[in-house]
Amino acid sequence: MSDANGNGGKSGRSGSDEGANPEKDLGAANLPGQRGDQGEEIRVQRGMFGANNGGDTSGYGGLVRSIRLPGPSSRPYGGWFDEVADELEGALEEQGLVPENAIDKTVVDRGEITFHIEREHLVRVARTLRDDPALRFELCTGVSGVHYPGDKGRELHAVYHLRSITHNRLIRLEVSAPDADPHIPSLVPVYPTNDWHERETYDFFGIVFDGHPALTRIMMPDDWQGFPQRKDYPLGGIPVEYKGAQIPAPDQRRSYS
Repeated sequence: MSDANGNGGKSGRSGSDEGANPEKDLGAANLPGQRGDQGEEIRVQRGMFGANNGGDTSGYGGLVRSIRLPGPSSRPYGGWFDEVADELEGALEEQGLVPENAIDKTVVDRGEITFHIEREHLVRVARTLRDDPALRFELCTGVSGVHYPGDKGRELHAVYHLRSITHNRLIRLEVSAPDADPHIPSLVPVYPTNDWHERETYDFFGIVFDGHPALTRIMMPDDWQGFPQRKDYPLGGIPVEYKGAQIPAPDQRRSYS
């Protein structure tokens, strides 16, 4: 899932004191990564990098843009996407599960299809995608964590890429959890290759994969405090001395915006 960080073609110094909004000035068609008024706005970013209290040295501190997640797509999705969606919904109904209770929304964006799954149904949906003959997504290539502090109640996202070797297809599953309850069921019983991927996502984002056989840190020291790839994690850093000059830590450097 992407972060809508397209660059505007006009200077952010014109317009109001808040800066020009390239989304409004140029339109979504001219700004790769922008979605216009579509989707869910999760925050408004000011500056090229969205840094607060220093850190944005790009000179584009006057830019103002909306950061949006894509909204649900409408049928028909196009191509084989509809076939996969139909087969998945039908297979869930055969198991006595109402598809709308398991699939929060289906998003087709940038030529890819993503099923947003309610976390309590993740294991059943994944097992269905793996075992149903019409689906046969035999391989999960891993899970990636994403942190959206502005997506209230759904700050933590886990994104799974599933590949069907039988049908040569690639889809994504996305599951969200709040910061206050960062629990998502482990998919290791369904896709054993997720073992280390879930440990890495736990290590960096703090997502707790319930049922994982050994959920321990894999990159950071065991006694490390916090989860360093969350957006609200402090930059920190260690001052570096180079030929007698001190280079301050990243969060203490001068800002030019």
